[in-house]
Amino acid sequence: MRIVNLIENTEGKSGCAFEHGLSFYIETKKHKVLMDLGQTDNSIKNAKVLGIDLTAVDTIVLSHGHYDHSGGIMPFSRINDHAPIYMQQSAGGEYYADDGKKSEGPCYRYIGIDKEILNLPQIRLILGDYRIDDELELFTIKNRTHKLPFTNKRLLIKVGGGFIPDNFEHEHFLVINDEGKKILMSGCAHNGILSILDAYKEKYESFPDVVISGFHLMLKREYRENELEEVRDIAKELKRYPTKFFTCHCTGEAAFEEMKKIMGDQLEYVSSGETVMIS
Repeated sequence: MRIVNLIENTEGKSGCAFEHGLSFYIETKKHKVLMDLGQTDNSIKNAKVLGIDLTAVDTIVLSHGHYDHSGGIMPFSRINDHAPIYMQQSAGGEYYADDGKKSEGPCYRYIGIDKEILNLPQIRLILGDYRIDDELELFTIKNRTHKLPFTNKRLLIKVGGGFIPDNFEHEHFLVINDEGKKILMSGCAHNGILSILDAYKEKYESFPDVVISGFHLMLKREYRENELEEVRDIAKELKRYPTKFFTCHCTGEAAFEEMKKIMGDQLEYVSSGETVMIS
C-alpha cells in the first residue's frame, strides 16, 4: 500500500508546495482514495508534480469540517466529478476559531468549509459509523475516554448569536483493511488520539498496525510546562501500542520532537510530498 502526503505544513519533496493543511493520497489493492484536500488547490498541483492521476481517484473522505482540509474540494470537483465524497452530516456546520481580543473586541474567525461543497452531487452525508466496503470503513467516537487536547480550547461552534465549544462530532476516522494490515487514518485527531485509539479497540477488538494522523498539539507560542507534560504523557501512552505512528500537520514540529524523544523509531514525521509504504 502506498500513502502519499499531498500536502501539509512542512517542506518535504523537492518541487512540492507546503501549507497549513492536510491531504493524503492512498493507493490500496482496490481503491485510489483521497483523505482531505488541503487548504487550497496546492494538493492538486502537488499530485501533478508527483505523477498522481487524480482523475482515477474513486473515493474521497473529508475527515472533519475545517477549511484547511477541504479547500481543495471545489477545484478537485472540476477535474473529477465521479468520486463520492464522504463527510459527516455535521461537517458543514458553523465552525469558528477564537483568535483573541483585538482593539475592536473579540475576533471570531470562520474556519468551516466552503458551503458550495454541500451542493456537489457527489457529496455523501453520513451519520456516525459507515462501511464503504470490505476495504474501507469510517468510524466515530461515541464516548471520549481522555480529555480533549489543550489546543482545542479556542475552537467553537456558532449557535444563534453566540458561540459554544466545538464537540467535534463532525470528525470521523478512516480504517483501511488491505492484505492483512489495518491502517487507521485521522485528519487532526481533535477528539484526542488516545480516545480515538480506545474507540478503535472497542469496535475492532484489536490494535491498528499503522496510525497516520495529526495530533493537534501545535502552538504558535512557547509551550508552558504543563502543556509539555501533556504532550509527553500522550507519547508515553502511544508507546505502549504495538503500532507504528506517522504524524504531520497540526502536531507541530516542536511537539513531534518532544514525542520522538519518548517514542523513538515508533514515531515518524511525514512532510509534504513524502510517501509511506506499507507492506
